[in-house]
Amino acid sequence: MLSITPSGLFTGYSAQNINFNAKQVNPDSKNNSNNNQGNPITRKGETLNLIKATFVGGLALGARLLFELLDGDFLFESAGKQASKIVEKNKKDATAGIKDIYKFGAALAIIAAGISGFALLVTALSTPKIIYNSKVNTYKKQKEVDVYIKANEAEKNLYTELSERAKSADLAEKEELKTQYLQLKMAKNDLPEFLKQNNISNRK
Repeated sequence: MLSITPSGLFTGYSAQNINFNAKQVNPDSKNNSNNNQGNPITRKGETLNLIKATFVGGLALGARLLFELLDGDFLFESAGKQASKIVEKNKKDATAGIKDIYKFGAALAIIAAGISGFALLVTALSTPKIIYNSKVNTYKKQKEVDVYIKANEAEKNLYTELSERAKSADLAEKEELKTQYLQLKMAKNDLPEFLKQNNISNRK
């Protein structure tokens, strides 16, 4: 799951005693910080997402077509006959009750295999579209995340500047800093919309 933490976290301010608590970055962890701030959107990740979405869509379409083109009863009857042949051939010594269980499982497996095969065919035929869309999506999302990361860094720098100024400010200056802080907080940098949707989906 993708998670980019906002850079500025500030609490405990008042007109008389402003305490801007900016996150401090340990110099020893500079490399780790840079890695975390790197753009996480990759072409491979977008391609896998599109393949998964196409395959799932193919499963739904395959199931619907099977039940529309082949009457539901006929479908289960045909799968049941095939399952019965398989079980009778491979489980000759099983009791009648066990055979029925095997037949039921085999019938479901035959239907599932047919639907999965259709989904794989749909996915394979959609390969050119998947390749093209992965390029487009990667470029678009990388740009959105780049803008978010840069805005996040600028936000952090502004908070740090307010924090430094508050250390030597008099009462009037602290009142002004409080106003600036509230304005900055109201204009907080938001996650790109597609990341918000991903977070909502992951919480469900």
